Amino acid sequence: MQQPLPPFSGTGVALITPFKADLTIDYPALGNIIDYVINGGVDYVVCLGTTGEAITLSSQECREILDFTIRHVDERVPIVAGFFGGNYTEKLEKNIREYNFDGVAGIMSSSPAYSKPPQSGIYQHFMRVADASPLPVIIYNVPGRTSSNVLPETILKLAENHHNFAAVKEASGRLEQSVEILKYCRKDFGVLSGDDPITAAVIAMGGHGGISVIANALPAQFSGMVNAALNSNFPVARKLNFDMLEVHPLLYVEGNPVGIKAAVSMLGLCRNYLRVPLVPLSEPYREKLRALLARVPDFVVE
Repeated sequence: MQQPLPPFSGTGVALITPFKADLTIDYPALGNIIDYVINGGVDYVVCLGTTGEAITLSSQECREILDFTIRHVDERVPIVAGFFGGNYTEKLEKNIREYNFDGVAGIMSSSPAYSKPPQSGIYQHFMRVADASPLPVIIYNVPGRTSSNVLPETILKLAENHHNFAAVKEASGRLEQSVEILKYCRKDFGVLSGDDPITAAVIAMGGHGGISVIANALPAQFSGMVNAALNSNFPVARKLNFDMLEVHPLLYVEGNPVGIKAAVSMLGLCRNYLRVPLVPLSEPYREKLRALLARVPDFVVE
């Protein structure tokens, strides 16, 4: 008999933030994207993460986007809010304590960027986040962004010493890190892939799902893969993974969310605008992406 899955298992989607031509928030497009991914079978949405271009948004815009998302989702799926604090732990802690999280199921936060703290500093940072948060916390390990890899022993120590940690989004690209966490971690702690191409492999090792970029454009395919893997139907999971395999590199070739925003715009759900320093995917890559997406079963590009 399969054990109950931890919170935030299955497919989470790191939502993009669509813009109008004047680079203000395109709320009708955001509503369309939310409907599309929920109808595509995702289990929860993640608002204001890296894929949502949160670092280019003002505090007021972040609040307005989260409020819109809460209203538009209307309790159809849980909402996780990205909450990042740069290098100043005390400021992040204060912001979390003062924030209104009504309608939100959890927060996701990464380790400090740029300062490149040691593991002991990363541990203290996350413990203070967990103490401050009224909601469960997803630890986001993304060394490609932060330049600091949160090692498995640090994740395990955090999960052991504070039950407010609900899961880790493991985006180091190292499958062995997820496996080590899975071997030793408490059973109600979720191990989520933050690297779409290896999500099925993480689940095969005992993982619980993933927080996805590609699910903005291919929610049915990605959530279908995750559900098949969670149900040990690996022939189906493998086929769906192979269907998407060549698309993944094009989503990151000029940075995230450059590629995924181009892909979603090909669906007609939003326009392909980004805020500087990000710029739209260059034409040769865009045409290659369009051709690869057209080969994915059940995906229709405009």
